Amino acid sequence: MTEPGPPTAATKSRPRRSARPPAGQIADGFTSRRLQLGLTQTRLAAMAGVSRSSVQAIESGRATVQLDVLVAVADVLGCDIVLAARAGRRLPGD
Repeated sequence: MTEPGPPTAATKSRPRRSARPPAGQIADGFTSRRLQLGLTQTRLAAMAGVSRSSVQAIESGRATVQLDVLVAVADVLGCDIVLAARAGRRLPGD
């Protein structure tokens, strides 16, 4: 096993993340629910009327998934997509 070398410019510029970003948290929720229901990505896709690659995109946290696809998959999983205001956030100009 080799020892890690000193930090490079590339590693210094990357911020350390303590928590998964919001898209990743959504992805984790979809994956957990699918597994809880005992569904494969292929079966879930067929039930939702979307491609398997769309299910894979949701579960990988890809940020470019279309909302109608997300809603169709959530519906099959028996989940709602909810928009919630962040505590303490104010509108610009307030």
